[in-house]
Amino acid sequence: MIAYVTVGADDIARAEQFYSAFLPDLGYALEEFHGDLSYILPKQPGQSVALPDFYVKAPFDGQPATAGNGTMIAFEARNQAQVRALHAAAVAAGGTDEGKPGFRASYGPHFYVGYLRDPHGNKIALFSNDQSEPGRDA
Repeated sequence: MIAYVTVGADDIARAEQFYSAFLPDLGYALEEFHGDLSYILPKQPGQSVALPDFYVKAPFDGQPATAGNGTMIAFEARNQAQVRALHAAAVAAGGTDEGKPGFRASYGPHFYVGYLRDPHGNKIALFSNDQSEPGRDA
């Protein structure tokens, strides 16, 4: 089980603007710790932890933050409308469109996804795979 994901950022304020444009709508609460950002899912009754946490931090080695080639972090939305809304909010908050929301021939008929880059180049996917919504072939 993945416990947390961390991305590097040289400008924490820009990163906060970007990630706070969509992560709260997916249930994440922002906690700041020593100038870094921690987006945490709330624990449910009887649950020991809610995973994964998502951290945005300046690199520990003091070098500039860089995005990993081929690395992507995906967040699941409730439905296709939320994918579109959160993608638009993230672009408006300083992200770069890396693929407008829609269906992709490479994935299943209900996999609806939009791609972004955060202000530091990290690739983000927002997706829904809701079988109750119209699919690609509908």
